[in-house]
Amino acid sequence: MLGVVHFNRSLRMPGSVPANGEATWPKDVGIIALEVYIPSLYVEQSELEQFDGVSAGKYTIGLGQARMGFCSDREDINSLCMTVVQQLMERNCLSYDSIGRLEVGTETIIDKSKSVKSVLMQLFEESGNTDVEGVDTTNACYGGTAALFNAVNWVESSSWDGRYALAVAGDIAVYATGSARPTGGAGAVAMLIGPNAPLAFDRGLRGTHMQHAYDFYKPDMVSEYPVVDGKLSIQCYLSALDRCYSVYRNKTHAQWQREGVDKRFSLADFDYMIFHSPYCKLVQKSLARLLLNDFLSHPNPNTESGLYSGLEAFRDVKAEDTYFDRDVEKAFLKASEEMFEQKTKGSLLVSNQNGNMYTPSVYGCLASVIAQKTPQQLAGQRIGVFSYGSGFAATLYSMRVTQDATPGSALDKMVASLSDLQARLDSRKKVSPAVFADNMKLREETHHLANYTPQGSVDELFPGTWYLTHVDEKHRRQYSRRSHSDDTPLEAGLVNSTTTTTTATTTEHIPSPAKKVPRIPASTAGPGLVTISNGDH
Repeated sequence: MLGVVHFNRSLRMPGSVPANGEATWPKDVGIIALEVYIPSLYVEQSELEQFDGVSAGKYTIGLGQARMGFCSDREDINSLCMTVVQQLMERNCLSYDSIGRLEVGTETIIDKSKSVKSVLMQLFEESGNTDVEGVDTTNACYGGTAALFNAVNWVESSSWDGRYALAVAGDIAVYATGSARPTGGAGAVAMLIGPNAPLAFDRGLRGTHMQHAYDFYKPDMVSEYPVVDGKLSIQCYLSALDRCYSVYRNKTHAQWQREGVDKRFSLADFDYMIFHSPYCKLVQKSLARLLLNDFLSHPNPNTESGLYSGLEAFRDVKAEDTYFDRDVEKAFLKASEEMFEQKTKGSLLVSNQNGNMYTPSVYGCLASVIAQKTPQQLAGQRIGVFSYGSGFAATLYSMRVTQDATPGSALDKMVASLSDLQARLDSRKKVSPAVFADNMKLREETHHLANYTPQGSVDELFPGTWYLTHVDEKHRRQYSRRSHSDDTPLEAGLVNSTTTTTTATTTEHIPSPAKKVPRIPASTAGPGLVTISNGDH
């Protein structure tokens, strides 16, 4: 676990200008810690097929989905994000005054003015830290990536004061009864951002595409349900993938040329490739799509043997004409089978077992990769990331895993913190499709109500989960937290050592004497604690 961050004014701050007066760029800015929250209830997709009266395999094989997580009316976007933020802070023994920016990406809107971030500030009350930049960012499933980029950009900017940033992505993905409902899900991800990170962003290598389309949108302000044009949505996703990959490759080529490297970029240069996952089958098709892009851009591909063997018939196709070409899709799915197994399949653990979380989706894929590998297997690897949000906005970027996989390293701690991800998924409660449908109906009828007390069971929530207790006549929401140790609820704002997980029960969150600067790690950490430092630059 990561330790409480202590600071001492007598030591030079990590973000301060060096003694020689020359400012330096923070090194290896990226993700230092990662936490995932998945609701405690799920429905089996195979049972949902029977309940919906569709053919066997329509959801499990056609979509590639095994289970779908969901929330009762006890949870909303505010409670999801409070839960994942507090879990990250506790599991890594971090003090709230060490955070200088907190940004939330979500498309689950319960207030057209008040941000989720402002609600999260309840968690900071005991620390006294109110100097925390950032608010909410919204564009379908892309908001989490925009929040993450803003956090990274802040650390790399002249505005950085030496503290960490938090990027939070959370959503409740629900659909009206019909063919789209099995592509739902729910959850949240929190990411601690700073320098000397075990997952460092490749600077300058982002391929972005933004375009106007009505593929998926939510114009009804009193409904949680979207309006979806399924075929257009797939076309927008794949066209964005094509364009982002092209821009990313061009930027990589330009960087390599400056460095004197003479080679072509291809999928082989990614050790892992993860995608925003509306459903798992689309991800497999997306990896095949990138192989198609490599094939079409290659000046002289070998179609006699190797990766492109037997693909000569597709040499002259135009990418924009192949979004729904079954022959092209089938051929490149087959050609990319081994690559999918090596680079992408492992990333679909959370997607397959929990469904589409919207903004956290691609970061659930990142967590899935980390959870199933050892630090030694991850060290030095390059991870490609494709993020997509309808409407539409997309970016393909990359990060590199640190070479340091030694025991106690930042990478080792990150892997350890996610090693129970499968166990968390397995510990959820399965409910029948009828109970799931009843919950969806209840949410539909009550999510917008004032003077409302939720009906869902608190006992079904995981320990440490924040939940909604009441919405008053002015739509003001009140929350409590299910205790780790007993059934006594904890009121919002009461954040102390009695609420921590078993990994952090010996440490209190010590208020910072200086709100704008982090505390240098103390030399005397308590038993079982590890300090975390922003490092020197």
